[in-house]
Amino acid sequence: MANALGNPVAASEDEPMNEEERRSAEQRRAARTRRKQGLKLQRENILSQKTVNPGRRAALEAALAQIDAQLQSMG
Repeated sequence: MANALGNPVAASEDEPMNEEERRSAEQRRAARTRRKQGLKLQRENILSQKTVNPGRRAALEAALAQIDAQLQSMG
């Protein structure tokens, strides 16, 4: 969240975030973005695989369901 001047603010909304808090928040945001991109790549990989083996197909469907659930939980 930011105040009217565009400066990031701490949870109290009265004090600006210090440099360490800002850096930590940015690192968490970047890690979340990387995780989301990785899950999307895994999803695309699974969708691109073709198989007639029913056991392999079931495993791919289960993996796809797990990835979709993780993506949904991330928002």
